[in-house]
Amino acid sequence: MSEINMPTAPGYFISKWREEGPVDLDTLTQWRNEMNWSEWLPMAEAALYLDAAELLALIQPELSPAEDATLNLVRRRMLGDHRLESAINEALEISRAKDTRNLALEGRLRMERGLTRYEMGDSEGASEDLTWAETRLSSVAKASRDHDLSLINKAAFHMAAGEPLMALTTYSEIPRDGGHAHETVAISRLGASRIRAGMGHMFDAARHAWNAHTHAMLAHQTQMAVEAGALFLDFSSDCVVEDAARMHIQVDEAKPRSVEDEEPVLSVHPEDIKGVYDWCCAQLPESTAGADRPDLRAMLTLAHRLDRMETFEALLNNPDGIEDPMLAAVAQSCIDDEVLKEAWGVRLATLTML
Repeated sequence: MSEINMPTAPGYFISKWREEGPVDLDTLTQWRNEMNWSEWLPMAEAALYLDAAELLALIQPELSPAEDATLNLVRRRMLGDHRLESAINEALEISRAKDTRNLALEGRLRMERGLTRYEMGDSEGASEDLTWAETRLSSVAKASRDHDLSLINKAAFHMAAGEPLMALTTYSEIPRDGGHAHETVAISRLGASRIRAGMGHMFDAARHAWNAHTHAMLAHQTQMAVEAGALFLDFSSDCVVEDAARMHIQVDEAKPRSVEDEEPVLSVHPEDIKGVYDWCCAQLPESTAGADRPDLRAMLTLAHRLDRMETFEALLNNPDGIEDPMLAAVAQSCIDDEVLKEAWGVRLATLTML
């Protein structure tokens, strides 16, 4: 798999400021360059969100007029202002003006307006803006943070409009080796996996879930990696074949198919199942507390299906340690011991009466 040299997240810039600052603008510029960023706006946005007021005061004067207008828009949204279309249009005028033109920011602002229009019920206007924004960003800022967001938002719009095939087409515009952030690839493959599963294309569904799991790990997005891993196990648990090719090989050898081509049969090597299962379980918090634990529900269900119940022996022997009634119901359904099943029944009744 190709290594993608993406900029360090702006949050690291804020952390460095808090640990080593205050410093002057020249030092900040050096930090920014070391983190592979060439502009101040992402840092300004991070400073705004993370309440680094002194840092923001230092770098905001370095913003261009179009960047400053965009930051003011971000500030208004952060303060809960939902009537943003007029502010977006004002920022768009600045980004289009001859003396202050910024092609990439114009694309981002059209994306922002598309999202606002969708929230206001203007689906036609939203579609026009989101498509325009993705096209512009693809040409002037391909694989940038804003281009990635435009693709993800465009796919989400198609899903909300009941157009899964259009969403799938949009996800296909995010290649694994195209310089996009690992997190973007993971999100796109997670969405593509669910669409493919809904179409009954289980090989592609499992392949996309595997890729989502891999790229989420590379992005250090543990929760997403567990979600994608659980999805892969869900699709693959009944398709274990001892002599199957390893999944990374199947992924690398997968090629686009025409309508006439036969759907590949999903077969997964047991070591791939074991590796994903063990990794996902290792990421689960030690505590089983919490009124909503979808992570534990998913992995316990998979443990039962894969005959790996020993992983959750401590959980199963401690009904009183569970606060999620749905998890209690899953645990009760997975147990054969009648005495313990009865204890889980009591716990479930207690939680549902609270």
